Amino acid sequence: MSTQYLRFFARAAPDRLRSPLLERLLARADESCAVSDWRVDAFRAIAPDAQAMPAVAAAALFAARSAVGGQYAAGGEWVLLATPVHYLAEMTNVRLAADGILALRAGEAENLADDFNRVWHDAGVRCVVGKFAELLCIFDRPLRAATHDPEAILDHHIDGYLPGGEDAPRLRQLMSEIEMWLFDHPVNRGRLADGLVPVNGLWLWGGGATLEAMPALRGWVAGGGDPFFRLFDAGDSLNATGAGAGAGAGAGVGAGAGAAASSAVIVVAESPGAPPWREIESRWLLPALEQLRSRRLVRLDLSAGARCYRVSARWSRRFWRRPRPWWEAFE
Repeated sequence: MSTQYLRFFARAAPDRLRSPLLERLLARADESCAVSDWRVDAFRAIAPDAQAMPAVAAAALFAARSAVGGQYAAGGEWVLLATPVHYLAEMTNVRLAADGILALRAGEAENLADDFNRVWHDAGVRCVVGKFAELLCIFDRPLRAATHDPEAILDHHIDGYLPGGEDAPRLRQLMSEIEMWLFDHPVNRGRLADGLVPVNGLWLWGGGATLEAMPALRGWVAGGGDPFFRLFDAGDSLNATGAGAGAGAGAGVGAGAGAAASSAVIVVAESPGAPPWREIESRWLLPALEQLRSRRLVRLDLSAGARCYRVSARWSRRFWRRPRPWWEAFE
């Protein structure tokens, strides 16, 4: 039974715009449920036989290693994503800015990784650059620490989201030292000269043991809006190396509307209502509704924040349910 899982972002904004089609779907959904980890929920759609979802950072390292050969293969037992962020210092706390998750240019990522390894050369951790210019910290031993996705912390004070657990002190100290290292770093001087927001922290999260293989997939992914699912997008190294591409994998971003109905995960970076959302509706939502009507698709899942709405072909019968602003469904 094929399902499609559409993940989008419900970031707070003063100028949120209504989205009539999405709001009708949410109002007429079969059910809604709280989801503790949306990636795990989505991964089940394309990897039903997997015992567990790989850690985000471990999958990113596997993709980088597959793309460049054995460069990152030697050493290391645990890996964490080191996401570039911009903090706002307040009177008594530190906040992750509402738009505080930053993207590095390839040269910036290489420069930061090289300098990180110079500074922390004897600390049991090294930094490498992933396939999408993301930074990955590889540790010499497994870590017992709970971390948080920075997406869930945007515009929040960071105090309650710092690493916890037995190895949390090591990670917290490293994150603090990184903040001092980044102050007036040449990479940041270059970013400021180019009118870009400086990186004043690296948020460590998504950790797990390094991988030798990936689970098999039974579907396709258009995951450009997420650091985990973009690794499985069309033409990526995971699918190209035969590390689990299943039927339909590789349909990717350009083929979603016309591809034969099969289970899929689609992650978009845009919030509903904005001008780019019209293309998302045309490319993803409308074809999915047609596949629901023709019974080629069993269910469409709409996910944002910590909630998921399950939509079946019966949605159109519930015409009496009145739509409300889409963001209220996720608050």
